Formats: sequence, structure tokens, C-alpha cells
Amino acid sequence: MTAQTTLAQYLESHATPELASIMTTLATASVAISHLLDKGALAGIHGEAGGQNVQGEAQKKLDVISNDLLLNALIHNPNCAGVASEELDEISPANDDGTLLVTFDPLDGSSNIDINMTVGTIFSILPYHNQGQKACESDFLQKGENQLGAGYFIYGTSTMLAVTFGAGVAMFSFDPMTQTYILINDNVRISEQTAEYAINASNRRYWLPPIQQYIEELVQGDTGIRQKDYNTRWVAAMIADVHRILIRGGVFMYPYDTKIAGKAGKLRLMYEANPMSFVIEQAGGASTDGVERIMDIAPTAIHQRIPVVLGAKEEVDYVKALHETAGILANGDRV
Repeated sequence: MTAQTTLAQYLESHATPELASIMTTLATASVAISHLLDKGALAGIHGEAGGQNVQGEAQKKLDVISNDLLLNALIHNPNCAGVASEELDEISPANDDGTLLVTFDPLDGSSNIDINMTVGTIFSILPYHNQGQKACESDFLQKGENQLGAGYFIYGTSTMLAVTFGAGVAMFSFDPMTQTYILINDNVRISEQTAEYAINASNRRYWLPPIQQYIEELVQGDTGIRQKDYNTRWVAAMIADVHRILIRGGVFMYPYDTKIAGKAGKLRLMYEANPMSFVIEQAGGASTDGVERIMDIAPTAIHQRIPVVLGAKEEVDYVKALHETAGILANGDRV
């Protein structure tokens, strides 16, 4: 029997000691979150926490618990200079001598908790260049291109980890017997073509014309211009839809819409779009806001939202071409 590669062994050869340390801290916290989810209602984690996060969204109890677990673990890691959470208004400075910054969405898809569907933790690791000083929000406002590592822990029928350090994507599965993450694929790849897409079709009337045209072409299937049938898959949790793409291909979209004034998109650049874009690109896919490569976008605020189109390169490029033909940018502005 071939010896199994653990996460710790993988990190020894694929990450710097500092990155390995942060990943170990994240993995340890993820196991605690996974155990709480396993207990479900018996752990008293279901239902509302009674407050709202900075996004104005009702917080679930496990949102708050997961956030505290990750935050407390990271600020005590000597390599971590600061932490930014999707659940908190302000960043949390950690160790002045640290060399890394971490952003995370502690429980993506938390609205799925009470119905026992897939949720997960998304993370991004950035360099910190101001050692000796207390980290501030401006230190985090780096392009996604600067990420040193990114990935997610997904809590589904099994707990899994997908991670990249800029040289491909590795996937691990958590072994409950040994309490260890075991490598199951060290070179995750996405096909450039797909016949599967994920989008919240109920927002159709709010989409820009290029997205409306694109989805109409997919719906027409083999009777339309694309000349093949497409299937719709939508979990209503970005982490689950992205994981499906890594496993069997596809394209995921949460495009710009006019439903809520002043919001360019639903997804957060720093906590969701950038880390998932890094993973998708490293697996051979593409990720844009509909037109511009997401990891080239210079962030202006820690909780900035943007539209997202990611997955199979052929489809992402096609959506971009539709915008360019129409002379419309991803935010609705005319070229």
C-alpha cells in the first residue's frame, strides 16, 4: 500500500515555513469547526446569533463561533501580522513582526447550516511588508495577484481542503480516524470546456444585457447558437459551486445586477473573489468580473464587492466577449 501524504508533509515541500505555519493554524481551526458541524443542533449552533455583520446580513450562531475560532488562532500565530474577517467591520492587528496577512470568510454559505447543506471556510494569505509596525487596513488592500496562498475548507459529506501556493492546486480529505488531512490530488485541473453552469436565475431581470444574452443562449441548448445542451446547478453557496467546478468542471456566475443600489456585486473581493480566483486560475480556469481579470483589480476597501464569473476558460472568455461586443463594462458603464 502506497504511503499517504499528510498536509504537514505536503507543506514541508510546497510552502515556506511561515506559510506552513499559517496553514497549520487554519487547518487546526477548520477541524474544530467541522466537529461543531458534525454535532449540529446538539451543539446548539443552529439558528440566528441575534446580530448583523458589517455587510448587514443576519449572523448565524456558527458564523460567530467560526469567526472567533479562526481569529483567536491566527492572532496568536507569530507569523501573522494581521487578520481581516468578512464578519468584522475592522481589521485585527496581530504580531508586528509577522510577515503575513490573512483574510477569511469564516463560514461561506452559512444560510445553509439549518438545512444541513454544504458550507465552508475561504481564506487568502498576503505578504506584509511593514514589520515593526501595527498592521492597518491599507496593508490588506493588495491585488489578488499578490496572494501567496489561498483556498478553502469545505464541510460537506466529508471535510476537504483545496489550496494553492501559486504552483497548482492540491486537494486533501480529512480522515476522522487519524484527525489528519490526507492528499488525494496534487494537480487539480479544470477543463476549458463545460456544459454546466451555476447562476441565480431569479435575478435575471436585474442583469445587464450581455449576461441576459449569455444565459438565454445556454437555455436554448442545441437549438441555439451554442449548439449543445447545458445543465444548471446552483447550491447558493459559492464554496460549494466552486468545489463542484474543481471536481467536474463548469462555470459559476454572480454577475453585476441592479437589484440593490450601490452594490456592484454580491461577492467580496478580499474574502471570496480573490482567493477563489487564485484557486481557479491555478487549476487552469479563468476568473473575471465579466470583463477584467479579478486578480488585477486594485481594491479600494476591505469589504469591497464585485461581480464574479469564473470556471471553464472558454465560457469565461465568451462572457467577456459579449460585454465587449455590447460596449458594456462589468459594472454597467459604457465603454
